[in-house]
Amino acid sequence: MLDELGIQLVRLDLPFRLNHVNCFLAEGENGWVVVDTGLHNDYTAARWDEELEGKHVTDIYITHYHPDHFGYAGGLQKKTEARLSMTKIDADLGLGAWEEHHLQTFRNNYELAGIPSTISKQLIDNMASFVPRVKPYPKVDHYMNEGERVKIGKYSYEVIFTPGHSDGLIVFYNQEKSVLLSTDHILPKITPNISYWFYGDPNPLGTYLQSLEKIRKLDVEMVIPSHGTPFTNANRRIDEIMAHHEERLEKLLAELANGQTVFEACKKLFSKVHNTHDSRFAIGETLAHLEYLRYKGECKREIFAGKYIYFRE
Repeated sequence: MLDELGIQLVRLDLPFRLNHVNCFLAEGENGWVVVDTGLHNDYTAARWDEELEGKHVTDIYITHYHPDHFGYAGGLQKKTEARLSMTKIDADLGLGAWEEHHLQTFRNNYELAGIPSTISKQLIDNMASFVPRVKPYPKVDHYMNEGERVKIGKYSYEVIFTPGHSDGLIVFYNQEKSVLLSTDHILPKITPNISYWFYGDPNPLGTYLQSLEKIRKLDVEMVIPSHGTPFTNANRRIDEIMAHHEERLEKLLAELANGQTVFEACKKLFSKVHNTHDSRFAIGETLAHLEYLRYKGECKREIFAGKYIYFRE
């Protein structure tokens, strides 16, 4: 299918449990287009040197600001002098989320979440370890807009905003072939991480579910994700993802009868998390689910003894 579309998949290794990211390379009329870039490290730089040898890159499209997609954007742009495009929302997040003053805001927020100070330090140190993986920052030449059309390989794709996994995440849709480059919006085997990070969209899970409904209306036949392998029938996978979140919300709501801190609720939802990197995402996702319930009026949040307590009456 990728050959038919004129798209080359560039699978880059990642140094954590989600062990790869799919980036894409396609020949255009005046040069080559790169979609996402991986982390900035020696391995990624060498892989792109190999993949792009003898090729003139005209455009880099970044789907969202997370390090495994955005990290090498600045480094690759510097080498290729390509025009770089992404949404303004995620450009602003990508240029700010990894700065020291921003990282330190997590200290107080993690305390409010009921996270022990030793674990909080580990989580913040884990975030800080990504700073060299996202620099140098790129120069964003163009902010992508909803409904904009871009050429990727042999076909034209519509840019569709699907926030949730990140506040400004986009996917690329071609109606003619019923193909969706789903980035991290819809994945085949795992559910995308939907986290609240104490900034940005206050209800990312609610936003994500709305974005799923937006894509459901397209009834896409072929999905090409940024993690895992291409698959068919987007709506079937959307139903599975929505059912997963509904089950998680029901479980969480049952736990709130006696009140829970974010940290306590996280241990109930994610009992098998054993490393700091995954713990950080588990806490963010727990918080997103708690805030979803709170915005729906199904639970309340109060501060007791310096910590947020979520409870249902």
